[in-house]
Amino acid sequence: MSQNEEPETTAAGADPRTGHVPDFSGDVAEMAPHYYGGQAVIEGVMMRGADRWAVAVRRPDGDVWLECHHTSPAPSRRPWLKWPMIRGCYALVDSLSIGMKALGISAPQSVPEDEEEEELSGAAMGASMAFAALLFIGIFIFLPSTATKGIDALIGNVMGDGGWFHLVESFIRIVIFLAYLWSISLISDIRRVFQYHGAEHKTIAAWEHGEVLEPANVDRYSTLHVRCGTNFLILVMLLAVVIYTAGGLLVPPPEGIAWWGAVLYHVVLRIVLLPVVAGAAYEGLRLGAAKGDNLLVRAIMKPGLWLQLITTKQPDADQIEVAIRSFEAVVPADSRAGRVPTTLDSPVILAHDSLPVTLESADLRVADADGQVAPREAGGDTAVGSAEPEPARPEDA
Repeated sequence: MSQNEEPETTAAGADPRTGHVPDFSGDVAEMAPHYYGGQAVIEGVMMRGADRWAVAVRRPDGDVWLECHHTSPAPSRRPWLKWPMIRGCYALVDSLSIGMKALGISAPQSVPEDEEEEELSGAAMGASMAFAALLFIGIFIFLPSTATKGIDALIGNVMGDGGWFHLVESFIRIVIFLAYLWSISLISDIRRVFQYHGAEHKTIAAWEHGEVLEPANVDRYSTLHVRCGTNFLILVMLLAVVIYTAGGLLVPPPEGIAWWGAVLYHVVLRIVLLPVVAGAAYEGLRLGAAKGDNLLVRAIMKPGLWLQLITTKQPDADQIEVAIRSFEAVVPADSRAGRVPTTLDSPVILAHDSLPVTLESADLRVADADGQVAPREAGGDTAVGSAEPEPARPEDA
C-alpha cells in the first residue's frame, strides 16, 4: 500500500498520529539513486546528499538560515572505506562529525540577536564529541556492567561472568536506553527537535516516492522511516546482546579477578567490540532499506519503527518548510526538474561561506563574512550560483 493511500486497518508499525504505514513494498534504491539522510538540529534540519550536506535553521525573525558544504571525499579516494562493516564504522564517525558541525551552526542562529551565541570552534566541537563519547561509555557500558555485578552480589554470585551475566547486562542497557529517550522526550525543547526529526523523515519519504516537495505533499507522509538513526540505535542495542555475549563467553575475564576488575574487563571488551556492533547495525539498516518486502527484515526493523513514536513528532508547516529548504540544497541539478517547491514563502539567508545553491522560489540574500545581512530589496534574485557539484576543496580531504 502506498503512503498516499489511507490504510484499511491499523497495522503494526503504523504512525498513530497520521494513520500511515511506512511503505517498504519495493527497493528504495530503485526509487531514489542515492540514500538521502539527515538529522534534526536546534530549530532546523540537516540533510545529506551524495556529495554535499546542508543545514537550514528557522531564525527567531522567521527567516531561514541556510548553509551548504562538501561532504568528505575520503570514501572515493580510499575504496576500502566502502567495504562491508568498515563502511558502517566510517559512516558513524563521519555522521557524528557533520552532526556536531550542524548543531554548532544551528545553536547561534536559533536564538535572538540580543542573546547571540558564538559558533563552536573546532577544538570545542572535538571536546564536546569526546565528552559525549565518555558519557555514552559511562551510561550505556559501565553502568549496566556495574549494576549487573551488584545484582549478582545480592543473589549470591550465581551469574558470575557467564551467559546470564551478559543477558541481564544487555537487558539493563536497553531499559536505560528506553528510559533515557522517554525522559528527554518530555522536555519541550527536545520535543521541538523531535518535530523537526519528523519533518526530515516526511521530506525524504516524499522525495523517495516521487512527490513534488511542496509542504502539503510532504505532510501526507509518515514521520516513521526505515533508515532512521533511531533504527540504527535500537539495532545496536539488540545486536550488542548477541555480539557482547559471544565475545564475553569466548574471551572471559581471568579467573579469580576481583569484581571491579571484571567490570573494567567487560567495559574494555565492549569498547573493543563496539565497531563490530556498529558495522553490523549499519549493514542491517541498509538491508532494511533495500529488502523491505522481506517478512524477516520487516520484523527486524519493527522495534526501530516503534521507537520512532518517541523520537519523532508531528511537525507543523513551518518546520516542514525548513526541512524542504535543507533538502533542496543537496539535490543535484539533473534531479530537480518538476520536483522542487515553487510556493515557499519564508525569506532565505545564505551563509557567506556556503557552497552556491539554487532555490526555485525564495527571497534570498547572502550574509557577509560577519554574518550580517543587507536589507531586503524587492525583486532580488531567487538563486545564487548553481546546484551542480563543485570539486572538493583541499580542506575537505
